[in-house]
Amino acid sequence: MNRSHRQLKLIDGPSDPMVPAASVGGLPRSNDGEASSAWPARVVSAVRRPDAHRDPMTDSDRDGRFASVVLPHLADAYALARWLTGNRADAEDVVQEACLRAFRGIGNFSNGNASAWVLTIVRHTAYGWLRKNRPGTLVLVEDVEDAGRLQSGEPDDETPEAALIAKVDAGLLEAAIAALPMPFRETLMLRDGRGLAYREIAEVTEVPIGTVMSRLARARERLLATIRKEAA
Repeated sequence: MNRSHRQLKLIDGPSDPMVPAASVGGLPRSNDGEASSAWPARVVSAVRRPDAHRDPMTDSDRDGRFASVVLPHLADAYALARWLTGNRADAEDVVQEACLRAFRGIGNFSNGNASAWVLTIVRHTAYGWLRKNRPGTLVLVEDVEDAGRLQSGEPDDETPEAALIAKVDAGLLEAAIAALPMPFRETLMLRDGRGLAYREIAEVTEVPIGTVMSRLARARERLLATIRKEAA
């Protein structure tokens, strides 16, 4: 995973005391695979209950594969669910359901990008939860792909705009991010909050890389507009 670009001053979730923070590249974030409460243990316990949908894998093989593929990415999974749902309790429900889905389908994981596989399941689960409980939050956006920027590979995030956003008060930044349309919010969080590469974000969100770039650029533009309005 590419984390060499400038990471903005986002946190793992909106003012969430349950997620331990450790400074990585100036960005407070949770320790991968670790947590400070009993919640992750409850997730693991829940997904290991008897299940009629199991495939022929043995319990030992399933538990071991789940532990190696899913658990290291539990913090990122929770962070994504937290930003999409907006609160701790709903994020916990989403991640628990996503972990159950991952546990049931762990035999289908083909040793690819484990992080992208897990986050894709979390994203689908979160969107399903939002469609059921908060359909009004799923605002579609017009995507404008900038294919020309793909010629040089990963763009440089070291821009004046990114630097400005990185210096903004955390409370203001959280509120501005929460006001973004969902596709912009998740793209910004995955890139600037979790440090995923553009191709990884494209895999998780199931859109072309050009769309990822467009959404990220427009998310930053909206953040800057909000920041400047509040500063005026």
